[in-house]
Amino acid sequence: MKSGDLFEQAKILMPGGVSSPVRAIKPYPFYTAHAKGSHISTVDGTTLIDCCMAYGPLLLGHANPEIKKAIAAQLEKGWLYGTPTPYEPEFAGLITRDHPGMDMARFVSSGSEATMAAIRLARGFSGKSDIVKIEGGFHGAHDAVLVKAGSGATTMGVPDSAGVLADLVAHTRQLPYNDPEALETLLAKNTDIAALIIEPVLGNIGPVVPQDGYLKDVREITKAHDVLLIFDEVITGYRLGIGGAQKMFGVKPDLTTLGKIIGGGLPIGAFCGKREIMSLVAPQGPVYQAGTFSGNPLSLAAGIATIRWLHDHPSTYTDLADKTRIIEESLPENKKAAGSFVRIGSMFKYFFRKEAPQNYTDVKECDTAAFTRFWQKMLARGIFLPPSQFETNFLSVAHTKVDLDAICGGYTV
Repeated sequence: MKSGDLFEQAKILMPGGVSSPVRAIKPYPFYTAHAKGSHISTVDGTTLIDCCMAYGPLLLGHANPEIKKAIAAQLEKGWLYGTPTPYEPEFAGLITRDHPGMDMARFVSSGSEATMAAIRLARGFSGKSDIVKIEGGFHGAHDAVLVKAGSGATTMGVPDSAGVLADLVAHTRQLPYNDPEALETLLAKNTDIAALIIEPVLGNIGPVVPQDGYLKDVREITKAHDVLLIFDEVITGYRLGIGGAQKMFGVKPDLTTLGKIIGGGLPIGAFCGKREIMSLVAPQGPVYQAGTFSGNPLSLAAGIATIRWLHDHPSTYTDLADKTRIIEESLPENKKAAGSFVRIGSMFKYFFRKEAPQNYTDVKECDTAAFTRFWQKMLARGIFLPPSQFETNFLSVAHTKVDLDAICGGYTV
């Protein structure tokens, strides 16, 4: 059955025909039959160079042999117990050793769960009610963070989804990215703010990268006002390097959320942080969090294999950064003049805006119609990019010189 036929069937049985809105490509999405390395093969018989990589987690590529070996070994032993496993302290040890600001970790099943629990923990630890998020920052699909960007620099939250209570998101304030002065002004006027949650690099509308010193300013300002700093590294964790963005930029948050890559592509999340804060999580403390699939042995086995591989191959991140540099340097003059190419590590994006965006407002100025035409041309050339101007592109260790030549050629279209 071809993709068009499958989508017609799916529309009858599933809302919008998809399991996540971003997959609703028009007129219909392609359906993947299998994937390996840097390529996706569709049910229509097309093979595509993948620059989406499941929106980030497949740093080692599709069906990586080492990860597959770890999963297969665990499958022989079972895939769900409802009890602790030896993997849990082993993996928690790996993660906390890689991040100087972490003492303890709690595993969950997704990045959304991790951010939801981190916010609850911040409120429980501080005794305060409100949180601050960055405009355009995505922290999962739970109520507290589903809010639109406001018209001013410091606004009350407005629900971004039907079913989200206005009085709930009224406890979520918003600020523009790369604006430490706005953060200082907000915190100086409000004493009931428990935490600021921030993607250190905005990944869901970008990448939009921090200006020099911005994240260190954020750390100093939050500390001065006794506000916890939560780094949402669901995208950047292990994607930008061992230790993530916090190590790259030299900033120690109070809490960190991880996901995606730490499961090698299997469902997982984690919230981690200082011992004095994490000790409040049940059953040690009064902040409740639980989940049957938390600490799933398949995800942990895959994650341990992934992190060990990264430790054993220290040149990985330099090699990945070189790949995105090659793409940037290949841009023809007309592309350089008409738009802006942003890259950090193995994350990159061509924005249809002359200057590189610094925040959510800038990103919204991009020519989305031009992006759609570009995306369609790239797909026709066998290159799959995330189907939105507001999503980051990713490369993996599996992308070859042949792949890069094809991607670079696509930018000349």
